[in-house]
Amino acid sequence: MAPFLYLASQSPRRRQLLEQLGVAHQLLLPNAAGDIAEDAEAIEAERAGEDPRDYVQRVTAGKLDAAVARHVRRALPAAPILCSDTTVALGRQILGKPADAGDARRILRLLCGREHEVLTAVALQSGALRLQALSVSTVRFAPMTEAQIDAYVLTGEPLGKAGAYGIQGRAAAHIAEIRGSYSAIMGLPVYETAGLLRQLGWPL
Repeated sequence: MAPFLYLASQSPRRRQLLEQLGVAHQLLLPNAAGDIAEDAEAIEAERAGEDPRDYVQRVTAGKLDAAVARHVRRALPAAPILCSDTTVALGRQILGKPADAGDARRILRLLCGREHEVLTAVALQSGALRLQALSVSTVRFAPMTEAQIDAYVLTGEPLGKAGAYGIQGRAAAHIAEIRGSYSAIMGLPVYETAGLLRQLGWPL
């Protein structure tokens, strides 16, 4: 049987990027019928004064802990488990998923005409072995008018996305420059993920 891994993420972009690598995977998601309820918001809660890089790595590790426990509870076949988390940071300020359209407008106003960092952590559990990596990229938004911000928010794209934008969508029209990993900004750093899989002897 060909190797596969469990992806503990609902993000279609992460699935797409794993498919790009040719990695077979199954979803290992929380709150399935018959399982105990999990509180993802508690894992993602910020701690006072926490550095964004520490935050994204802690959240990813917490999500992986929850996925490993989920795997055990469901008595699933053995396979590596992959988790990833992305956050947007303006200096030390963490800009998470907007609460609503008004919050999305507030976040986009902060980002317009400035550079920010996109931090994506990835963690892989195989048996007792845990491997982790962090990708740091820089994105520069062009200035946007209020009308442009409103038009983008009306697409619904900012909701559910860290920093209130998706680089693979319509926001790309306002992104002047990126330095780093495009796939990490999308949600899964392909280079780093491939490196972790190679450490397991995965046939990429």
